[in-house]
Amino acid sequence: MRSGTRTAVIGGVFTAVVGVAGYGVYDFVSEPAGSASTASAGAQDEEVKTGPPSAAEVRDTARDFLAAWAAGEPRKAAALTDDSTAAAAALTGYRKDAHVAKVALKQGTPSGAKVPFAVTADIAYESEGRTAPLSSTLAYESALTVVRDKTTGKPLVEWQPSVVHPELGEGDTLVTGESKAPPIKAVDRDGRELTKEDHPQLANILAALRERYGDKAGGKPAVEVFVQREEGDKEPDKTLKELAEGVPGELETTLDAGLQAAAEKAVAGHPKAAAVAVQPSTGEILAIANTPADGYNIALQGSLAPGSTMKVVSTSLLLEKGLASPEKAHPCPKYAEYGGWKFQNLDKFEIKNGTFSQSFARSCNTAFITQAEKLADDALTKQARDVFGIGLNWQTGVTTFDGAVPVQKDAPKAASLIGQGGVRMNPLTMASVSATVKSGVFRQPVLVPASVDDRKLAKAPRTMSGGTAEQLRGLMRLTATSGTAAEAMAGLGGDIGGKTGSAEVDGQKKPNGWFTAYRDDVAAAAVVPQGGHGGSSAGPVVAKILGSAG
Repeated sequence: MRSGTRTAVIGGVFTAVVGVAGYGVYDFVSEPAGSASTASAGAQDEEVKTGPPSAAEVRDTARDFLAAWAAGEPRKAAALTDDSTAAAAALTGYRKDAHVAKVALKQGTPSGAKVPFAVTADIAYESEGRTAPLSSTLAYESALTVVRDKTTGKPLVEWQPSVVHPELGEGDTLVTGESKAPPIKAVDRDGRELTKEDHPQLANILAALRERYGDKAGGKPAVEVFVQREEGDKEPDKTLKELAEGVPGELETTLDAGLQAAAEKAVAGHPKAAAVAVQPSTGEILAIANTPADGYNIALQGSLAPGSTMKVVSTSLLLEKGLASPEKAHPCPKYAEYGGWKFQNLDKFEIKNGTFSQSFARSCNTAFITQAEKLADDALTKQARDVFGIGLNWQTGVTTFDGAVPVQKDAPKAASLIGQGGVRMNPLTMASVSATVKSGVFRQPVLVPASVDDRKLAKAPRTMSGGTAEQLRGLMRLTATSGTAAEAMAGLGGDIGGKTGSAEVDGQKKPNGWFTAYRDDVAAAAVVPQGGHGGSSAGPVVAKILGSAG
């Protein structure tokens, strides 16, 4: 939902003023003899001009467009663009929907074909129950680009919604009115308030919670100037300015403010990283962290190959099928071929006469590839869905991507066993995988208690056997104490288990680093894009989170 943050105007050097007191006023500059604007006047038979517009054409076209806009002549302004229909609708809506009574536009110095300009819009909004209109000023910067029309050769403004306001995208509208949802006071599991000031990495999530639960939390809407997103857009509406405060309603979340702060600190050392912590006994989401804070929400919505962390799911399948047993001999050659692809282990290591426990702890790829021929094409898909709840349309309280393990055959089927191929996960789903192992049963992760809106949570069709769960916990414990996860997990007491992963991505010099683990009643997972080995990149992130838990 919209944040209510006021948009600031960035300083700049501007040369002309348009729209003072609501009228189009401009300090005209005389054109030298023979300039583009005078030389072509009346030359009806002149050839259609080609090439980029001249400096004079850029300046004059921008001047005329801004003057018409400021004067409240949207059709005249729109006629100076390359999409008069869309421009007329947007400029008309600017006055009507945003309740702009008067606008002043200050043209800046062009840079090539791009012309910056500053906007000062006076807003007057009348609402029911108020004796006087609400008034305010919205100030911001925008820019336009002048292009040459290929048919007529005339210089025109290239129309984009961002000309009206830089936050506007295709289908968006600038609106002044009551917010769609009242503001919320989001609190953690212990009643501590969660704000974007204290937790910048929660800003987008708090906005999404307001959009979904504002009208259920009992608050009163604010009056705002906001960007109304196109219907179906995943991005929430965005507040540009608040004209009258709303009354927030309180919304309970499952987050833990202390653990949230620890998670944010843990990912802060990476230019890009994401992590999630979940409580295995309840499925409650305890922390969500993303860096950069204003970037894409990889933690909940990312769709990335999870690499060898997927071996936790694959191992549960092999154990149930009797294709592996912790202390039994299991092949781990340097190479293994399947479906025409040749697979290998990191640094081409091999384990001669080893057990499956050793293969799991060292993350041996070929130990899994050699079993592909014994598995049905849909075996891993069913295991991920039926036991770990992957792809069951989770209802967490916000939008999430709940993982994907598509049915594949030949080489991609084998690759899926080691978290490549078509398998896609994120820290939320991989934290849930570890939580399922720890508790022995899938509990759908939740951020807002289901009782708030009576939504139905996803349930896995079956649980893994107690014996399989115990074996998996033993394998993850071995990995956390003497395998690839040991360095990151060193010093953590309690009941621990972990798994590392590195996922190769085409075009990247270094793989994405993954790590999933649990400690007592907290499970966590992290990904560090282009981090390299998961144990050394994502591992410390997860370890810091687990170490901060109770």
